[in-house]
Amino acid sequence: MSILSVRTLSKSYNTHTLFEELSITFQADERVGLIGPNGAGKTTLLRILAGIEAADSGSVDRRNELTFAYVPQDDVFAKELTVERAVLEATRDLHLEEHEPAVRARKMLRRLGFEHPDAQISTLSGGWRKRLALGCQLVREPDLLLMDEPTNHLDLAGIAWLEGFLSKAKFAFIVTSHDRYFLERVTDRIVEIDSRYPSGFLSVRGHYSDFLEKREAFLQALDHDRQALANAVRREVEWLRRGPKARSSKAGYRVDEAHRKIEQLNEAKQHAQGPDELRLDFNASGRRTQDLITARGISKTLGGRKLFHDLETHVLRGTRLGIAGNNASGKTTLLRVLGQQLEPDRGTTKHAVDLRVAIFDQQRTQLDNEQRLRVALAPQGDTVSYLGRPMHVAAWARRFGFRVEQLVMPVGELSGGEKARVLMAQMMRAPADVLMLDEPTNDLDIQSIEVLEDALIEFPGAVVLITHDRHMLDRVCTDIIGLHEGGRWGRYGSVAQWLEADRASVRRKEASPAPSESRLSGQRKEPAAGLTYHEKKELANMEAAILEAEAELSELRTALDQANEAGDHEKLRDLFPACQEAEAQVARLYTRWQELEEKTEKGC
Repeated sequence: MSILSVRTLSKSYNTHTLFEELSITFQADERVGLIGPNGAGKTTLLRILAGIEAADSGSVDRRNELTFAYVPQDDVFAKELTVERAVLEATRDLHLEEHEPAVRARKMLRRLGFEHPDAQISTLSGGWRKRLALGCQLVREPDLLLMDEPTNHLDLAGIAWLEGFLSKAKFAFIVTSHDRYFLERVTDRIVEIDSRYPSGFLSVRGHYSDFLEKREAFLQALDHDRQALANAVRREVEWLRRGPKARSSKAGYRVDEAHRKIEQLNEAKQHAQGPDELRLDFNASGRRTQDLITARGISKTLGGRKLFHDLETHVLRGTRLGIAGNNASGKTTLLRVLGQQLEPDRGTTKHAVDLRVAIFDQQRTQLDNEQRLRVALAPQGDTVSYLGRPMHVAAWARRFGFRVEQLVMPVGELSGGEKARVLMAQMMRAPADVLMLDEPTNDLDIQSIEVLEDALIEFPGAVVLITHDRHMLDRVCTDIIGLHEGGRWGRYGSVAQWLEADRASVRRKEASPAPSESRLSGQRKEPAAGLTYHEKKELANMEAAILEAEAELSELRTALDQANEAGDHEKLRDLFPACQEAEAQVARLYTRWQELEEKTEKGC
């Protein structure tokens, strides 16, 4: 069943056309991954679907009474709000019964893992703010959820949580993402927006891996058709060049047909050309020394938190070392210690003599936002020396997907992905022994990430890499140092190994079974999936039970306040334990509600 359709949709900014006469239909049971190169208009299309932005032409047809919600890339919350208040605010325009907003909010916060609903939003990390932004839309119980790069600001554990959350979702969603593992695991249809395709997009039902196979076959067929058209045009041009006398015996329509085919070929070539592609080839110094960086027993504590303790590693020529960890685990600090930009509290880092290190800083502090792009790319004039050969700045800019007219733009006006390309251009200008990259994939499209992966694999020196892109870590790195809470660390062969070790660490910390329970039950058995008849009945009545318990608690709190104001100590003594018990009962009911819902999801 169709849930949403766009008809001949077009959108341009100034002279740049994002998409033209786009027509796509989305179904009610679909989980769609929306991809495409930077500048193709993915975010703009989502905003048009959400009714936030208007198209230049075309229409958006929504199913009657369709409810939808939109989660943007960057969340905006009022600083004074608490977590629970933000979710309650999101229900304000839903016309719910008086008790429903509070019930929905508490239920949603428990599903999202928030243990302190009264926490100030200003104290949350980027990952928890992203969870809250998601919850503020999910509490509206939409039929369709639109998400723009939801894995941004999430660490590896947060992305894994989001995958699990969305895999159990009972609503349709359309999500833009450059995380290929994420797309593979949560979507069942991929739509790529790209001017290369005759219709402006390519849609494939299946996972991301299915899309890759079918896209390759489609592009090969497209190239074959284009070549056949080119051959037909060549024959028609030869015929046209014979002159009027030679053509006199031919029908007049053939001249028109020849011109039509020439126009078709020109249009096909324009589609095939697409945007300029990123070309990377990092410049190696040619050093033959094997030992480049040696770290022995290094430890670092920041703000009273132990980040890593007695860590040891050896970076050789050809090493591809990944650093994995959750947000604020110390990944960037470790990278800076290995690069000798920061001293360890204990231990030593030793570099080879005259070691050349090229650094990609995720904060992009190397860039001067006031500087023109031309100067940022070629600070010495109109040419760049690359691999010992001069190259004009215009040709150098094209290597990184920039148009000539962009050279006069200030760097600060470039997009996030374009700024990342400028940094890579600066890294490529000078030979290096070691490339150190801190979150280089932020703001890059999938095509650019794949180019970067290939360049890092082919680089003959060493690479030290931090990224939340699990596919890149697994494909590029042969060794991963994983950081854990409390300064612990380990070596892993893949991101999945580190994630499992980190989950096990969290489970060990949280697990505290009663001794008598352990003796009686031995090894605990997993409960059977799905609800029993009585549990289904209990779940059906749970909301009413919670409302009744909360009403009783409210009455007791009112009576307690009145007794306190009247100075009635005997009444206070009687009411206080009753109030405590009522609070505990409400908490027990919410916990039980969550247990029953989780059991329901396991049985689905």
